[in-house]
Formats: sequence, C-alpha cells, structure tokens
Amino acid sequence: GQYGDYGYPYQQYHDYSDDGWVNLNRQGFSYQCPHGQVVVAVRSIFNKKEGSDRQWNYACMPTPQNLGEPTECWWEEINRAGMEWYQTCSNNGLVAGFQSRYFESVLDREWQFYCCRYSKRCPYSCWLTTEYPGHYGEEMDMISYNYD
Repeated sequence: GQYGDYGYPYQQYHDYSDDGWVNLNRQGFSYQCPHGQVVVAVRSIFNKKEGSDRQWNYACMPTPQNLGEPTECWWEEINRAGMEWYQTCSNNGLVAGFQSRYFESVLDREWQFYCCRYSKRCPYSCWLTTEYPGHYGEEMDMISYNYD
C-alpha cells in the first residue's frame, strides 16, 4: 500500500495505534458509515499467531450531492467462512459498512456487506481495484481516489 499524508479526511484513519482498529483478532464486529456516507478506505493487518486473522479499520466520506440521498440500505447475504468469495452490492448499491464473524475451526471470517442505493443516479463504470494484497498475509491499505 501507499503511505503518507492524505490530508484531512484520512488523518484519523491513518492512526497506527491499536485503538484505530474496529476489531481485535478472532473477534466479530459490525461497522456502518454515518447516514449519507460510504466506505472510501480500508486498512488491514494480518496476524498468523492470533488465528491467521486480521484487524480492520475503515474511513467513510459523504457522497457527492449529485447522488442524492440514500433511498434504501440493506445487508447483503452472508458468505461462508473458509470459502473463496466475490461480492458486489446488489441493486446498484454502494458499500456503507461491513459485518464479520470469526470461525476458529477454519481460521477464517464470514462477511456481510451493508449497501445503500441513492436516489438521483446509479453508479456506473465500476472496475476491480488492483490494490489488494498479493499474498494473504500482506498489510492492506486501499483508498478510493476516484471517489466520484
């Protein structure tokens, strides 16, 4: 990942102390952006000794005015821990949160995405980021610069 001063929206996000994480290893968590905001950054570190698990933190930002207001929000289906999985929000939703539980038996997590649909237009021209760990134990630090 890239490191440095990303300016005001990310100052708190780049707090590298322990209290910046939304979970402890092997612990479940639920994270939701404030109403009208979506996830724009994801950071994670891996710990093999603590159950091959990860700690996570997120940053949210308000959506551009041309998207309008969220008309509906919902939790997507849960993926099964231990399975490879690919997820997008249904119904042209944008990711506004995550829920996760850890399973010791498979040293993995199940995940659920919180998605919101907006009133004025649907997102389009989506693509898969190339910013992801090349190895399962790598640190992850992803920020969406093409936010609009």
